[in-house]
Amino acid sequence: MHYSRLTGRIAGEGAAAWDIHYRALARQAAGEKITLLSVGDPDFATPTPIVERAVASLRGGATHYADVQGKLALRQVIADGYRRQGLEVGPDNVIVMAGAQCGLYAAAQCLLDPGDEVLVPEPSYVTYEAVLRATGAELVQVPLPSEADFRLDPVAPEAAITPQTRAILLNSPHNPTGQLIDADTWEAIAALCRRHDLWLITDEVYAELIFEGKHFCPATLEGMTERSVIVSSLSKSHAMTGWRLGWVLGPEALIEHITHLALCMLYGCPDFIQDAACDALQTPPAELHAMREAYRARRDAVCEALAESTAVTAIRPPAGMFLMVDIRATGLSSQSFADRLLDEEGISVLSGEAFGPSAAGFVRLSLTVDAEHLTAASLRLAACAERARAELSPTPAQEADCL
Repeated sequence: MHYSRLTGRIAGEGAAAWDIHYRALARQAAGEKITLLSVGDPDFATPTPIVERAVASLRGGATHYADVQGKLALRQVIADGYRRQGLEVGPDNVIVMAGAQCGLYAAAQCLLDPGDEVLVPEPSYVTYEAVLRATGAELVQVPLPSEADFRLDPVAPEAAITPQTRAILLNSPHNPTGQLIDADTWEAIAALCRRHDLWLITDEVYAELIFEGKHFCPATLEGMTERSVIVSSLSKSHAMTGWRLGWVLGPEALIEHITHLALCMLYGCPDFIQDAACDALQTPPAELHAMREAYRARRDAVCEALAESTAVTAIRPPAGMFLMVDIRATGLSSQSFADRLLDEEGISVLSGEAFGPSAAGFVRLSLTVDAEHLTAASLRLAACAERARAELSPTPAQEADCL
């Protein structure tokens, strides 16, 4: 039977990146003791007040069709949050979606045409390529050098611009590296967008998980409100990955277009989830601060555990829930090391190469288990790397046997 060309555009390396995670899950389901550090799913429970609000809403009868664009009360609360950052926006600038992933897909469908190009720094989140190519557009990679700890050089995107460039997609705090884009770099990117008449799409799902530095919203810069599209959610900040609640903020015309798309695809997010989200944003639970501090402590635990290793090096991130580890001294590819780590130590991490060629020789681990278990897993990761590195260089006894 025949399938559409779309099926080819949404498959490939991005989808294959998760194979090792699925393999780890299968082994865990079979009863093996596996430490899952391959996915960004918080191990925290959703704060109780949010759950209770959803339950009360369900019992109150919020089980009917919802407003396709999202409940006005929730859209107002979301818009108010951005107004406090300096953006002149209202509820008509917001659409509620089934998570940031859904929001990014819908925004791309309404912004891009076949043949358009979108600049994306790499390493980048593994779904970006499929999201963009689903529209017929092409992802143009802008390398983030590992020597600079994967920080964005504002000069690099301009060199990649062509007449087909339509947008720049940036993620800050960044997955997989945890790096932040600073205000000066945002200024330079904004000037680039104005000069070349580009859309700026920003993925801000980790904006509440910053340990050092601060989040900066580039849509607040001069001339950027009308060309900025912000995608975010409660998944990471509120430990609500399974609730599928996110949003897109942008010009009213774009939101209207996305609403038309949602009408024929999503038909609104459940009312009871939106009620819970509204409470979550209006009255932030105390647990949010505790979760952020726990991620900070976990980051520090990994960095401390790997500090003495001569086979691996951790890049200390200022934000987020991931950490990149340099394993190049082992002589193995990222995927080979990740496979070996799962086979020998029962620890699953993602290959850096899954996020782009600039991350070759790195693996990404998630800060999604407690600090004690992360420390133990990090020490075992380092031991695995030491064994691999030792295999590269024969011992004096082995050298003598060759004589």
